[in-house]
Amino acid sequence: MKYSTCLLFFLLFACSCVFSQTNIERAAKKGDQAIELMDSGKADESLQLLKECMQLDPGNIIYPYESAYAYYLKKEYAKSIEILTALLVHKDCFGRVYQLLGNSYDLNGDRGKAVSTYEEGIKKFPSAGELYLERANMELMQKRYTQALPYYEKGIEMAPGFASNYYWASKIYCGSTEEVKGMIYGEIFMNIERNSDRTAEISKLLFDTYKSEIKLMPDSSYSVSFSKSAAIDMGNFNSGNKMKLPFGMGAYEPLLLLALKNEKTIDINSLDRIRTSFMERYFNDSFNKAYPNALFDYQKRIADAGHFEAYNHWLLLKGDEITFNFWLARNKVKWDGFMQWFAANPMKPVKSPQF
Repeated sequence: MKYSTCLLFFLLFACSCVFSQTNIERAAKKGDQAIELMDSGKADESLQLLKECMQLDPGNIIYPYESAYAYYLKKEYAKSIEILTALLVHKDCFGRVYQLLGNSYDLNGDRGKAVSTYEEGIKKFPSAGELYLERANMELMQKRYTQALPYYEKGIEMAPGFASNYYWASKIYCGSTEEVKGMIYGEIFMNIERNSDRTAEISKLLFDTYKSEIKLMPDSSYSVSFSKSAAIDMGNFNSGNKMKLPFGMGAYEPLLLLALKNEKTIDINSLDRIRTSFMERYFNDSFNKAYPNALFDYQKRIADAGHFEAYNHWLLLKGDEITFNFWLARNKVKWDGFMQWFAANPMKPVKSPQF
């Protein structure tokens, strides 16, 4: 009798687990359908399915979060705020909850509450790159670029695989007197987000910045202007080491000047030669030890694999498309080999590059 009772409990428990699993699977399927509806502009139909999902899988935070997003798309920001506020104490809360809540406050006319929401989210989720992005964008919208940059750069440091902070930091720096940082951030961005309209935009920005900041004179002299910062790193000096110039003045500009020798024009082909010479000197002259940088380490990997010429043409193609197409017509095998290698060997973003 005792055996039969134990068996009965086991069967009931097993049936319960199967039923629960089935409900979770049904909710997941309906959730996928709801998101498809939302993406096609059918927010109301999506909300109905999400309601069913919450009944089937009531502990899953994704379904109320997606419901809040549907209301956000419907511009019913107060409803979105109501749902998201309740999710802040959910055991599975995540950074995008704070992001969407802050965005909802902002579009509902409460900018101050939006800012405080992003900041609260950053404290709770310090590795959420999207929260640094939103906090920075609040400054960007007011054209307070110097106030926005620290948030973008902190986001790069804390979430090195999140592309958008590199994108905006690159655009701001390339429009400043510290273009060197824009060049580094922009190239890393293109390696993270390889095929979008923003990728094409940054490709052209990098080319145009090279073009505007490298001056080749008729008398064969030349100059570069990618950094005005003269701040000295006193940390090493105080430790008894030599004073260290900032990256722009101590490494980037001197190496770029040496790479310009014998160049007569700036186009995508000459920039390939310039960048190749720069990269080789950076390692051969041990600048990689004084100024370590993950981007240049990745460039060396590309060069060692025999693809640096094709990579440079990919990087800058949107700034000089006619010359690129002439190059491509003569180098199709190189290009195809690079594309195959590039797909299999992406850059792995790490902590913020050192400048």
